[in-house]
Amino acid sequence: MLTYWAEHAWLPGGPAAAVAIDVAGGRITAITAGAERRGEILRGITLPGFANTHSHAFHRALRGRTHGGTGTFWTWREGMYRLAARLEPDSYYRLARGVYAEMALAGITCVGEFHYLHHAPGGRPYADPNAMGEALIQAAADAGIRITLLDTLYLAGGFDRGLEPGQRRFGDGSLEAWLGRVEKLKAPPHTVIGGAVHSVRAVPEEAMAAFACSTEGRPVHVHLSEQRAENAACRAAHGCSPTELLERCGLLGPDLTAVHATHLAGHDIELLRGSRTTVSLCPTTERDLADGLGPAHALAEVGVRLSLGTDSNAIVDMFEEARAVEMHERLVSEERGRFDVETLLDAMTRHDSLGWADAGAIEVGARADFATASLTTARTAGIDPSGVLYAATAADLTDVVVDGRRIVKAGRHTAIDAGAELGAAIEELWA
Repeated sequence: MLTYWAEHAWLPGGPAAAVAIDVAGGRITAITAGAERRGEILRGITLPGFANTHSHAFHRALRGRTHGGTGTFWTWREGMYRLAARLEPDSYYRLARGVYAEMALAGITCVGEFHYLHHAPGGRPYADPNAMGEALIQAAADAGIRITLLDTLYLAGGFDRGLEPGQRRFGDGSLEAWLGRVEKLKAPPHTVIGGAVHSVRAVPEEAMAAFACSTEGRPVHVHLSEQRAENAACRAAHGCSPTELLERCGLLGPDLTAVHATHLAGHDIELLRGSRTTVSLCPTTERDLADGLGPAHALAEVGVRLSLGTDSNAIVDMFEEARAVEMHERLVSEERGRFDVETLLDAMTRHDSLGWADAGAIEVGARADFATASLTTARTAGIDPSGVLYAATAADLTDVVVDGRRIVKAGRHTAIDAGAELGAAIEELWA
């Protein structure tokens, strides 16, 4: 048994001082507030470990190379395809290892990796058809975080269109081939194997309905209404919104997380609420790609569960993602306090949408996942601990614990030099 003593800790009832957290077998066995100092010391405020519910690890190699350009999501996508064509299992492993170490430094203890980079350029399967997915699983293990591999079904380049050349390595050709490949994936203890539909434009309706029947009980994610053009094309092809099409296919439900949900219309919000579907907001990516502002407050107001993702990894900072949800709403509504801090923290820690229902809170029986922010940096000095979500950045995190094991200590990853490894991996890709 190990004890972590937190100067302050955010418990289910709110921040508390001098909290002893006993851990055994990777789980919290006892919590004592007002305890004498003992064990491993966590100075600052200790929060539950963060859940990054939407990531494309390879997009990290675009950071600082695409953000100053003109155009739209669709023009940005062409650059993303060029990057995707350069990756092989070994180079993907090296890149993802650095990306997941960066996430660990940012307090992320579990990542939902929306994985569609399956095959070799041109679409030829590798000798091991899951070599790319296994590279991600190993990279997460090296970084010390859990991963939910959301292996993605990707069959079409649009409604009634085949895959474009840049998309061929994403596709398996059929749902049956996808299922056969995914069944061969092994899930070590730090891994959950989930599924994803890339989008309603990338999977025909019949395949989507069959997918829904084939993935029951797994966490399933889907890009939803990220672009107005997607909505218009869906209406032209199916006479309904993308959300209505998901309902028709039986995909909406408590196991589903809809990513973005930026351009919902009509009774889409009610369909999400009634089905208990979770929504993953990715505000730093959505604003970078000029996607638009989604109805975050309207979703929360009717009880739709919200989570947060770093998506393109242009920024890896869950404090910034959470603040952006509130700040974007302030700009739209011209009112402050649209979300309370508890709701934002809940969105930062929604491990259940990744298949880890036993994580996301500092309480007895939960996984021992913590992220500790210093209260003495230039950004956080003098704040009340309860204001940490509005003051801190990822750079203020000093210690991160996953399943009881400290993987970040004094602001440094215990096993990986994230900056050096990212620099080397990304330089190799662009050489």
